[in-house]
Amino acid sequence: MAVRAAVLPAVGAPLEITGIELPEPGPGQVRVRLAAAGVCHSDLSLSDGTMSVPVPAVLGHEGAGTVVAVGPDVAHVSPGDPVVLNWAPACGTCHACSLGEVWLCAEALNGAAAVHAHAADGTPLHPGLNVAAFAEETVVSASCVLPLPDGVPLTEAALLGCAVLTGYGAIHHSARVRPGESVAVFGAGGVGLATLQSARIAGASRIIAVDVSPAKEELARAAGATDFLLATTTTPREIRARTGKQGVDVAVECAGRAVSIRAAWESTRRGGRTTVVGIGGKDQQVTFNALELFHWGRTLSGCVYGNSDPARDLPVLAGHVRAGRLDLAALVTERIGLEDIPAAFENMKAGKGGRALVVF
Repeated sequence: MAVRAAVLPAVGAPLEITGIELPEPGPGQVRVRLAAAGVCHSDLSLSDGTMSVPVPAVLGHEGAGTVVAVGPDVAHVSPGDPVVLNWAPACGTCHACSLGEVWLCAEALNGAAAVHAHAADGTPLHPGLNVAAFAEETVVSASCVLPLPDGVPLTEAALLGCAVLTGYGAIHHSARVRPGESVAVFGAGGVGLATLQSARIAGASRIIAVDVSPAKEELARAAGATDFLLATTTTPREIRARTGKQGVDVAVECAGRAVSIRAAWESTRRGGRTTVVGIGGKDQQVTFNALELFHWGRTLSGCVYGNSDPARDLPVLAGHVRAGRLDLAALVTERIGLEDIPAAFENMKAGKGGRALVVF
């Protein structure tokens, strides 16, 4: 069956909006008609080679839609069911999974090397980060499909597949923010806005958003920020000035840049915690001296997919949505069509906007 999709023909090449031939689901597979897909910075990292995947590929890893068909041996969803795509399904048997750290599963991205579909000329296409959500329809492993809980709009539910799980998990699983603590969030893109909302849900007393663009202030404050700062060389000093000269209890870095990781570290109090969510390139080197590591007693940690277990956390997030504590629509800065994805990539490169949502 032919569907339209956004294809990355080669690393560094522009995306092509074109028709592809998608197979029917085989054993253990599910075919999904996409309602929406989020344009995530990780997709940009795939296209420019920051993260490596087989190409040519259909990108898009944050999506939600409706089951169209299921192959043999699929029992947990049926045609007509609304679902969220999970781009990093855990195998359940590797060392990380045995420790309960399913977000570090060694087998999670194995599906990216599979043949997902074919171009019109017969060229095999791979599924980006497993789910190939930048398409009208996709065929995925059943492990990549999670039933959508009741009470969550299907279109906005796409954001639960990456941005919200990552931002929520950074606050609740990685940094473990406690009520009354202060939080600084560096980067107010899609994940940053979800992190700000999650800090508010956690009961943070002061939530400081930091971004290079003054246009992000309104979005950040709507998401829960009590303060907004433009990123400069003096940002850590400004944050300490607003927190009794101590620094925040927790800083979350969502940009993946050496300068902002360092600034987040310097913005935390003695004994504070810094969580790095942003995906940076190998050229982004962060340095510390031995004395400051001892003296400040801070904790610096990476955070993959929010240290989340999607099967466990999705119902929790749905509860926050139903209760009005989590506003998915507020994370969407523009709604676009499939053909607008290349322009959305350019906006991300320029640091504009929060989260573009492709609506099919």
